[in-house]
Amino acid sequence: MDPHELSQMLEAVAAGALAPADAARRFATHPYVDAGDFAKVDLHRRVRCGFPEVVFGQGKTAAQIEAIFRKLLEHGQGGLVTRIGPEVAAHLKAAFPEGEHNVAGRTFRVVGPDGVEPKVGRVVIVTAGTSDLPVAEEARVTAEAWNCEVSLIADVGVAGLHRLLHQLPRLGDADCLVVVAGMEGALPSVVGGLVACPVIAVPTSIGYGAHFHGLAALLGMLNSCASNVVVVNIDAGFNGGHIAGLIARRAGLARQSSPAAGGNASTAARGQGD
Repeated sequence: MDPHELSQMLEAVAAGALAPADAARRFATHPYVDAGDFAKVDLHRRVRCGFPEVVFGQGKTAAQIEAIFRKLLEHGQGGLVTRIGPEVAAHLKAAFPEGEHNVAGRTFRVVGPDGVEPKVGRVVIVTAGTSDLPVAEEARVTAEAWNCEVSLIADVGVAGLHRLLHQLPRLGDADCLVVVAGMEGALPSVVGGLVACPVIAVPTSIGYGAHFHGLAALLGMLNSCASNVVVVNIDAGFNGGHIAGLIARRAGLARQSSPAAGGNASTAARGQGD
């Protein structure tokens, strides 16, 4: 049940077409549904948070994920699963031919019956190196699933800082940035000092021994001196994309409701990047 369906039900009660007791029963049983004996699918996530439940695929079988997706689709919601391997992806592609499999990001997405909504908000995802792309792709797919306009700037880490400086106009035009980096995790601090928008830092488990599987990057990002940088967990591309999507959508909706203010904000953002 999404906000539109909820409004329709309340209007039906007000018009006398639906008894209050029947509406209460529908509402009480709608919050979640069982997908077999292994999962309870949260259908109210979309009402509470604006986005449907996302499936963490690691540790789940292909059949379990398919069953969860079918429950979501039955109730008018799309599905997104993260952290899946090739065999699970092949199963889901056969079950949902219209679905989109992102090989690098290890995600699979099925759009709901209502189709893709208009794009709202601008997210730019930046990676320090090519090795960070799998985490960045997970973030990109997530932000796109939340109907944001998303672009990716890859391989602009601090070892060759001139590569980043050439991208400043694109960075300045974003509502939110996701910066993905491994090794010492320095890139988010550098980017944070160049832009006037939130920066979601995502540490990755890329690096040599003293990197400690991403712990060095995580601690470096947490100690950033750039005050607009916040940090999510190691390799948590989904979390970075989700938070960026929330921020960007609010900014985009504010722009739509106030075109004059949006124009000024966009101009200021481009000026920041020039």
